[in-house]
Amino acid sequence: MPETDQKSEESLQPATGAESSPSPWKDDPSALLRQIRFNDDGLVPAIAVQFDSGDVLMMAWMNEDALRATLAEGRVCYWSRSRRALWRKGETSAQVQRLIELRLDCDGDTLLLLVDQAGVACHTGRRSCFYRAWRKDGLETILDVQASPEDLYGSGSD
Repeated sequence: MPETDQKSEESLQPATGAESSPSPWKDDPSALLRQIRFNDDGLVPAIAVQFDSGDVLMMAWMNEDALRATLAEGRVCYWSRSRRALWRKGETSAQVQRLIELRLDCDGDTLLLLVDQAGVACHTGRRSCFYRAWRKDGLETILDVQASPEDLYGSGSD
């Protein structure tokens, strides 16, 4: 796990314990929420990174309810702008993200989520949503599909 200089509202770490134990996160995230600059739609971008490898997995949006649910459950929950509803990563695919650490950037307007990703993070069946790289000849796919999207989601996406 990446080292942190100190525990603070910007860097919350879970306590050790069984999966069925109460939330390993702070009971009241109010101090953290006061530090976050949500946009006019009440959202903040959240970048998910695999905690042990540093691989950037995905970017999604969180609102206050998604952040509270994530901290309460230890399982990452986002706000779906298209569905206009909360969605827990992996609720339809079993590709769950467990929160290891939450970081807030210097401006308070972007979250970095260090997660333990079970399986793939991208709805295309790749480990990361950032599977294309710009090269001199255009975009090149640099990550292979690891799981069939149809097997993961049926006709939907996560």
